[in-house]
Amino acid sequence: MYKPQKYLKEENLYVRDFITQHPFATFITQDQGLLATHIPVLISDDQREDFTLFSHIAKHNEQLSHLQDGAPALVIFHGAHGYVSSSWYAHDDISTWDYSAVHINATVKLQTEAELKSCLQVLVHRFEKSQDNPKEFKDLPNSLIDSHVKRITGFYLLPTRIQSIAKYHQGFEKKDIASIENHLKERNHPMDPELIKRIRHENRGD
Repeated sequence: MYKPQKYLKEENLYVRDFITQHPFATFITQDQGLLATHIPVLISDDQREDFTLFSHIAKHNEQLSHLQDGAPALVIFHGAHGYVSSSWYAHDDISTWDYSAVHINATVKLQTEAELKSCLQVLVHRFEKSQDNPKEFKDLPNSLIDSHVKRITGFYLLPTRIQSIAKYHQGFEKKDIASIENHLKERNHPMDPELIKRIRHENRGD
């Protein structure tokens, strides 16, 4: 990861919150070549420094051949991002892209069937609890659960290196920050409200 010092985010709580808020990740492994899958990856809810991640992939996914105990992996979590035009500044400068991301190098640990089912319960609850009529994992027919579990492989990811960055125009003049926010509002891209929120937080603490 390219990580200029002023954009680094090294706090454990920041990383945990970021992963919780942006769980849909890019999961990368290497054997004879690089492979990537886009999957939800959740973080353990304990408060230890050495947290664990967990997820699963389909057995027919070609990446399955890379999944062995101890195999290396890289997981990338993406935050709000967007193009910022230099025409929005009060001075001459270059255009850029504001973004945030967390990169986690990890080793793979395969799950037992019981561990997989336990993690699926946590995963489903995480995203069902806000629904009007939530349908928890335990509410599904056992026959459906058993047939589904047979088609996927669950795994833990044990972090070995954590890198995090948030590049949101830190250090720019207040008038430039205000101009960027106004132009983002006018552009009305779906991700811009969250991008504005992150720029404000990094520059004004809002």
